[in-house]
Amino acid sequence: MNPAIAAIQMNSSDRLSENLAVAEQMLREAARQGAWLAVLPENFAFMGARERDKLAHAELPGKGPIQAFLSAISRELRLWVVAGTIPQAVPEDPERVLAASLVYAADGTLASRYDKIHLFDVEVPGGESYRESRSIRPGEPNTVVAATAVGNVGLSVCYDLRFPELYRLLATAGADILCVPSAFTARTGEAHWETLLRARAIENQCYVVAPNQWGEHAGGRRTWGHSMIVGPWGEVLACQDDGSGVVLARPDRAAQAKLRQDFPVLSHRRLA
Repeated sequence: MNPAIAAIQMNSSDRLSENLAVAEQMLREAARQGAWLAVLPENFAFMGARERDKLAHAELPGKGPIQAFLSAISRELRLWVVAGTIPQAVPEDPERVLAASLVYAADGTLASRYDKIHLFDVEVPGGESYRESRSIRPGEPNTVVAATAVGNVGLSVCYDLRFPELYRLLATAGADILCVPSAFTARTGEAHWETLLRARAIENQCYVVAPNQWGEHAGGRRTWGHSMIVGPWGEVLACQDDGSGVVLARPDRAAQAKLRQDFPVLSHRRLA
């Protein structure tokens, strides 16, 4: 039987310890159901009423309660964990953090890291306004593919989903699975979330694991939920509409390889 992968949906608050307790519960459930790799949503450890509130929880690499928790739980459960994002401190830019997506191996060691490169500075139709760049520093443009127990995992975060060129680069670099931990807003999520996820899967013939935040958070922000896992033909394999929970799927790497052989989209590209 193929190993399972899990997407974890949360309604994170502005209480760090409570969020970590929920994350632990969800990771234990994922492991109980047989997952070898579990992906947490963006901002899983903290979602404050204001963007700048995250600065109080910024951690230096390898230090702090969030990273200690992630290392310990992945080691205890023998589970690969993609830790959504955590606020990583930038000593030379103390008014901003990096939104770091960390990958922990099943022995608790840090295996990979991706810093979110596309920041959500937008005016959403209907009056919502977001300026992530005020408190987040963009990562250096980069493609990060982590070799895990379930395959090669390409890393991205939330707003990255609207930039298909990133995912093509990840697929070209060998990704079999694309991770999109998110805090997609309710309004944009209802309009675009599933469409974009299925498009990225189809274009790159990859599995897509997309855990999202859901519900209302401190300060009144609302997120869409509908965490899902999508197959390389664009089919939704599992979805959690609302509520906190875990969804699983079992990627069929042999079937994926055959699809790529019989329908060789990636090798048919002709670039000017």
